[in-house]
Parts: sequence; structure tokens; C-alpha cells
Amino acid sequence: MSVRIELFGIARSRAGVSEFEVDATTLGDALRALVIACPALLGEVIAGERPAQGYLVSLEGERFIDDPARVLPDGATLLLLSGQAGG
Repeated sequence: MSVRIELFGIARSRAGVSEFEVDATTLGDALRALVIACPALLGEVIAGERPAQGYLVSLEGERFIDDPARVLPDGATLLLLSGQAGG
């Protein structure tokens, strides 16, 4: 299944791109694939199969998810962003 991951803030800065397309069935699969595609995200932004502390993943911009076993619909869009807003 194809999943698009859009990156914001520090995640985007570290990756050097705004999005990745990965093959994944679950959130854990998607984050593992993202780290393989962009190792610079490991540790500060992604911790194993979960977002690192201070980071959130939104499914379709509608709700936040963090369970690595969460099954994703084909064609899903995940937003990876910092949990802290500034302004």
C-alpha cells in the first residue's frame, strides 16, 4: 500500500524534502520506511516505530495517531510535525 508522509518544521529541515511516498500497512511500517529513506530523522524525530517525544503524526489531518500497529488505508496521508507550536 502506498502512503504519503508530509514533513513539517525540523523534520522537513532534516530531511531536505517536504514529503516521502512509502509502502506501508501500519503506522510502524510507515515510520520504519521513512527512517530507511531518510536516516537523519532517526532519534530526534522518529524513535523506532513511533514519533519521538515532542512529535505528532496526524492521519489525513483529522486525528493524531501513535499506535505502531494502527492499520493505514491505502493512499493515506500522514503529517509528521512538532507537537509544540510557536508564534
